[in-house]
Amino acid sequence: MMGLAARCLDSTRFRVHRFLMLDLRPVGYVIGLLVAVLGLTMLAPMLVDLATGEEHWRVFAQSALLTIFIGGMISLACQNGNQEGLNIQQTFILTTGVWLALPIFAALPFYFGETQATPVDAFFEAMSGLTTTGATVFAGLDTMAKGLLLWRGILQWLGGIGIIVVAMVFLPELRVGGMQIFRSEGFDTMGKILPRATEIASQISVIYVALTVLCALSYLLLGMSAFDATVHALTTISTGGFSTYDASFGAFSGPLEYVAAVFMVLSALPFVRYVQMLNGHHGALLMDRQVYGFLLTLVLLIAFATTVLITLQGHEAGSSLRQVVFNVTSIMTGTGYASVDYMGWGNLLIAMFFFIGLIGGCAGSTACSVKVFRYQILFASIKSQLLKTQSPNAMVPPRYEGRKIDDDILNSVMSFFVFFFVTMGVLAVALGMTGLDFMTSISGAASALANIGPGLGDEIGPAGNFAGLNDAAKWLLSVAMLIGRLELLAVYAMLTVTFWRA
Repeated sequence: MMGLAARCLDSTRFRVHRFLMLDLRPVGYVIGLLVAVLGLTMLAPMLVDLATGEEHWRVFAQSALLTIFIGGMISLACQNGNQEGLNIQQTFILTTGVWLALPIFAALPFYFGETQATPVDAFFEAMSGLTTTGATVFAGLDTMAKGLLLWRGILQWLGGIGIIVVAMVFLPELRVGGMQIFRSEGFDTMGKILPRATEIASQISVIYVALTVLCALSYLLLGMSAFDATVHALTTISTGGFSTYDASFGAFSGPLEYVAAVFMVLSALPFVRYVQMLNGHHGALLMDRQVYGFLLTLVLLIAFATTVLITLQGHEAGSSLRQVVFNVTSIMTGTGYASVDYMGWGNLLIAMFFFIGLIGGCAGSTACSVKVFRYQILFASIKSQLLKTQSPNAMVPPRYEGRKIDDDILNSVMSFFVFFFVTMGVLAVALGMTGLDFMTSISGAASALANIGPGLGDEIGPAGNFAGLNDAAKWLLSVAMLIGRLELLAVYAMLTVTFWRA
């Protein structure tokens, strides 16, 4: 027994020693810089509040100074770290650490500001913003200080461009959820991940800003005020869904819904294809199988829902088509806007809205959820197995875009599906244990983990918000938003002994 205890003690000491030997300075340096940059962005809503005569500008000034100071100190303290590149452990920690640290500082204007939010509410709103989930705990948006409304939009816009970089640079290298299938796109990054990420991000930024400006101008031309057009452009291109009104996009109607749907679709397409088009490969977007799968699925869902509303429920054709196009696109892309309370569309369409939120857009876009390519790989695997059953001696490996799917990619995708739906089930049970009803628990779990925004039911549905949930539920949902946005496995890998022993 003494020998066993000694071996356990030696093993524990070894793990602690390995953890202490891990150089976190490069991680701290990057996180500190990003925190400081976040503080600088607080100056924009501060200036808006100053211009509109809102005393709330002082809150943004104080929050900005505090955030810049702390971020700067962290960065300076870690600047002598290894700058040659990041190893696998450091990359995992950086990817998760950024999305955990930024919401803490982004929550300061909510906590100190006129919303008088509790710590959990402030953190929930900031996490929802940066993960582009779009679930909100705030009511009274119509009269809220313009600086706070802009800040919510900025958080989603920053989160949108951030997740594109993560999906295109980090997750493929970390072999997370089948994302390694996109390593063939010419983004060879391991060993020099930060310099290469900077190069990619600069091209993404041009496209991202251009889409945002074009979206804002389109909204402006169709009747939105300059402020509403700006905020909604930020939250449309990021597929985030925060609005400046409690009624969400229900405050607008007509052509604006179609325009919003177009930009939501553009934002849900793979940005790597836009980068390739910018560099002369003009047919890149049309050659992507993901794009075809996403657009075909979207069109079929819109046609089905419109048919149900018109033929079975007797709704007027023109308004039905417009509302279906907007709301189906919003939920499938994970934007989370709502222009109508679709809880009144009947149980069949309510069930459809639950499941389409679990589809998502394309990998490497601002859209969220499972992503189309994973379903395509799943179906390719099922087809391969069926053919092998019919012809046991046949060689029929699953293929994606004409290429054989490697076993590690296939296993990674299957692991993602298992982790996603098991996590969603466990989260739903945990939410139920906090006192929530079944509909709120299951739809809230799906909404947070898939970063959709609204759930189902009277409380968190398209006509409600998350303010009435208890604090335990809000903390659970906040964690789920983080896990879901980082494709689950990037976070779960850090919980294993093997990760810290590597």
